[in-house]
Amino acid sequence: MEFSLDKTTIGIIGLGYVGLPLAVEFGKKNKTIGFDINATRVTQLRDGNDFTLECSSEELAQATCLEYSSNLEDLKQCNVYIVTVPTPIDQHKQPDLTPLVKASETLGQVLKQGDVVVYESTVYPGATEEVCIPVLERVSGLKFNQDFYAGYSPERINPGDKEHRVTTIKKVTSGSTPEVAEYVDSIYRQIITVGTHKASSIKVAEAAKVIENTQRDLNIALINELAIIFNKLGIDTEEVLKAAGTKWNFLPFRPGLVGGHCIGVDPYYLTHKAQAIGYNPEVILAGRRINDGMGAYVVSQLIKAMLQKSIQVKGANVLIMGLTFKENCPDLRNTRVVDIIAELAEYNTNVDIYDPWICPEDAKREYGVDVLTEKPNKEYDAVIVAVAHNQFTTMSIDEYRSLTKPTSIIYDLKYVLDRNVVDLRL
Repeated sequence: MEFSLDKTTIGIIGLGYVGLPLAVEFGKKNKTIGFDINATRVTQLRDGNDFTLECSSEELAQATCLEYSSNLEDLKQCNVYIVTVPTPIDQHKQPDLTPLVKASETLGQVLKQGDVVVYESTVYPGATEEVCIPVLERVSGLKFNQDFYAGYSPERINPGDKEHRVTTIKKVTSGSTPEVAEYVDSIYRQIITVGTHKASSIKVAEAAKVIENTQRDLNIALINELAIIFNKLGIDTEEVLKAAGTKWNFLPFRPGLVGGHCIGVDPYYLTHKAQAIGYNPEVILAGRRINDGMGAYVVSQLIKAMLQKSIQVKGANVLIMGLTFKENCPDLRNTRVVDIIAELAEYNTNVDIYDPWICPEDAKREYGVDVLTEKPNKEYDAVIVAVAHNQFTTMSIDEYRSLTKPTSIIYDLKYVLDRNVVDLRL
């Protein structure tokens, strides 16, 4: 089978935080179909509007070879399909491959002789060949590595990051045969300015992705545990980390809530596979337990501080500043700020949430909470700075104090304010 870049038409399946930037870049080079089952999303993109804020109207307009569609028939003109659907976990913290399976079923309906399907969604090693390929074969009636081929190239999108974009992050690629691996790599080399790394197999590429965020998760878990220890010792964590950071090889991690679509999710894909082959991954799960428990820890510290200041906890007014999983982006996926909200509800406090980055309707739909997008004109018994949005980092201490009562608590989770002007920090 011969593969030619000149004859390549690319279909991007899923136009979220990962798929859209990819579609835009390919749409500058190749004929590209950006496909999403959400017709409203497709209409918005055709109008030049991206609610994720990953791509500006100007960037969308630059992709002159890109078309958007929610019509499956339009995908039939493609011969390379790149799948960028989400891979979440369920309520039992087990991998939920439903979106991936459904996307594979959809592609199976349009797959034809010689086509290549590349998956970017985060999975455990082996998932592409063990889960996705059989679905493609079953629906299409075609034979893998005879009639159609596959590849895996893990996404490395960092939502809200305007410096590290899809084109400036090195890309790992792989293919189901040596020829396909080279073809997939050449496709990505068209748009990745910093180069690619061709892995020896699909499983190696899958494993590389899942350990990237597992490593970060464990590093943050270590710092979170250190913060708990230092708090008990009466030592300021940030001062310790700054001092330790003077050594050239000390890694600059900071404590905090660990959410989002990757770091708080990917380790469970790896532990699921490990347990399936009979190995109990102790270190990875220990890190997950620490990070998943930080919301409860934050609230326990807040309640103790309120009691020490004789602030009535029941019925207290608490302001949480920030709901997104990270700063300066509207991404609410797997935000762990909701853990703080749930814990505070156990104490019958009145919680307001202020986040200028999000759509209140999205927050209501996803988590059942109401969100203020304008700074409240109200005094609170406690203020928790949960996300370091620019709007919060540029506020003066007087602006923060205007939100508090004479006797109150300011809990700074993100080191936004000077240590001397807040009551609590991680």
